[in-house]
This record gives sequence, structure tokens and C-alpha cells, in this order.
Amino acid sequence: MKRVFSGVKPTGHLTLGNYLGAMRRWAAVDQYQADALFCVVDLHALTVEHDPARVRRLSRQAASLLLASGLDPERCTVFVQSHVDEHARLSYLLECVATDGEMRRMIQYKEKAVRERGRGGSVRLSLLTYPVLMAADILAYGTDEVPVGDDQTQHVELARDLAVRFNQRYGHTFTVPRATAPGVAARVMNLQEPASKMGKSDDVGPGIVYLLDEPDVVRKKVMRAVTDSGQDVVYDREARPGVANLLEILAACTGGDPEALSGGYGSYGALKRDTAEAVVELLRPVQARHKELCADPGYVEGVLREGAERARGMARPTVDAAYRAIGLLPAPADAGAVLNAAR
Repeated sequence: MKRVFSGVKPTGHLTLGNYLGAMRRWAAVDQYQADALFCVVDLHALTVEHDPARVRRLSRQAASLLLASGLDPERCTVFVQSHVDEHARLSYLLECVATDGEMRRMIQYKEKAVRERGRGGSVRLSLLTYPVLMAADILAYGTDEVPVGDDQTQHVELARDLAVRFNQRYGHTFTVPRATAPGVAARVMNLQEPASKMGKSDDVGPGIVYLLDEPDVVRKKVMRAVTDSGQDVVYDREARPGVANLLEILAACTGGDPEALSGGYGSYGALKRDTAEAVVELLRPVQARHKELCADPGYVEGVLREGAERARGMARPTVDAAYRAIGLLPAPADAGAVLNAAR
């Protein structure tokens, strides 16, 4: 089977955008059609100013929501990045293959660095190098496909480039992955700023629907969504981004087509009401399952422990091979372990 890897970063509460753009497909498609790994990439949360207790809390919540969204630990591997040392081990090797220019062209680094310089500050070095860690996340497992939104394809391209370069210089070691993306609602936009992605790092704001928002909160946010000038409901991403975003969300929730759905509405109010109810119904089973998992933290911890053991077993042979290929001396075998193996 092909191998799939993807993850969520615990920098904020997971959103409707995370679910429609990625998590739902992981549960409905990827875990059945591939040898799939899904990871809470907590090391990536350290690239910006953060509260340690909050990172731990959000990591647990993200893991629970992955399971609540339908991921089955009997079918896929669910784990936390920092629980598997091979991610950090491989990241440094890939830093020795990547170039400074490649890192500085990464969009997120460029945007955040400019913003921080404007404030008279500076970003952390890890923000510059974290795309290499992301490449290590992918390459350690011999990943074939990485299901991502269109804003993350640049990082998968970097992983491809580093895999090819390493293989050419040091011998074939890594599978060269490719990005895959769902169709409709691959990138859900902010309800108040439809030109911007609905990002979980934006901790507050009426334009973000969180997976654990109460139904009345969801309804209020959708009903207050920004629309566009004019009265007719038309699907046009460029000219009518606010209406197009609502239509894409509704289509993703109901399995319809945004352009076809637009013909059934004579007002923005009706579109908003139907979209709000569709979102509420979509999130209802996820929230119910999350509540059950929160009442049984031992189960979630067990899933993460077993997932890390499984992931470690998959990653270690590839990472060890990369260490040998790049020229590092193998560690001496532990004498006790050798003796026990002989017995």
C-alpha cells in the first residue's frame, strides 16, 4: 500500500478549515486506502512565542479531535511528533543538505520575518529551519503522498527537493513524496476576512469556527459572515469571495457543488442559515465523540503510546540508513544487548 503522512500543529484550537480541508478526508479516505500516519506536530509549535502548558493542552486536544473525527488506531497510526526521536535526528541531516536560500524563500518565514522586523524584533531561528523538520517528518516514513491544503504545497516541494538531492549525493535513501489535495473547500476562508485562510493560530475572532464551538456560537458566526456587494447569490471566487466561501463550506458539508447550490438561493440570509445548520450538523458527532474521549484520557494516552512505538519502528530503519549514507560512524553495539541477543 502507498504510505500517507500528515499532521496538525497545536498552535491553536482546530477549526472548521482543518476539518473540511484535511481531517475529514484522512478519516473517510486515507486511512482506508493507505498505510497512513497522522501526527500532532508539537515541535513545530515551538517556532513562535508560546506558553508550555498551553502547547501540552492543545496537543492533547488535537490528538483527541483526530480520533473524534474518525481516525481508527487499528487502521492508522496516530502519534505525537516529539515522542519519536527520529524526527529530530533526521532534521539535522537534512539541514546539512538544504541551503540558506531555500529556507529564506519559504513564504511563512518571509511574511513573519517582515512583520517582526517592523515591530523592531526578530523571529526565532527555528522558524527559518522548521520546513526542514517538516521534510524530515515526511521522509522518515518513506511517505508516498502528503494530503495538504494549497498553502502547504511549498513545504512538500521542499521535501521532494531534499529527497532527490540526498539520493543523488549519498545514494538512494528516501522515497520522493508528492502532495495531494481534496477538491472543494480545500482552503476554507475566514468568515470575516474571506481573502484570508481560517487559521487556528488566530486565537480570537468571529470569522473562525472552531471544532468545539457550541451550536449557537457556530450559528452566530456564520450569520455574521461578511458577504459582498449586490443581492444575488453567485459563485465567483474572485468577484464575490464572501459568498463563494459560504457556498464552498455548504457544499463541503452537504456533498454538493458550490456553483449548483448558488442557483437555489435568492438571498444571502437564506444561504447563511442553511450553511450554519449544515456546519452544526457536521460537527455534532465530532463533538459528541470528543466528549467521550475526554472522559477516558487513559484510552487516548494508550493510543498515542502505541502509535509512537509503531511510528518509531517505521522511521528508524530509514533514518539509520540516512546516517550511514551521509558518512556518520555507526554507534558501537551495546555489549549487554549483543549478549542477550546471543542467548
